[in-house]
Amino acid sequence: MNHNITNEPIIAYCGLCCTNCGMFIKDKCQGCHSDKPMNSNCKMKACSMERGFSTCALCKDFGDFKQCKKLYNIVSRFFGFIFNTDRIGNLNRIKTIGLDRFKQEQIGPKKL
Repeated sequence: MNHNITNEPIIAYCGLCCTNCGMFIKDKCQGCHSDKPMNSNCKMKACSMERGFSTCALCKDFGDFKQCKKLYNIVSRFFGFIFNTDRIGNLNRIKTIGLDRFKQEQIGPKKL
């Protein structure tokens, strides 16, 4: 039984829309903000939590999110390619319009 039914999009620290992810839908992950994330050793989550950020979009250490090696590395690029996700694009959008408006944009056609 899927316990992950929600009307509000859940956005991961990295910008991924958890509620549109297959692992979330299949109840194998409750999102990285929960006690049951798929990756409990996520460096992006640890960094964001340490700094009190809800997403990496709040980080001002880099002019381009691709400069962050925790966020943009070979594993994340592979993940993005395989699952057709654009976490960097999502973070740039969050940075531009804010998390609340970004969440509103995620309601409708499925986006990751």
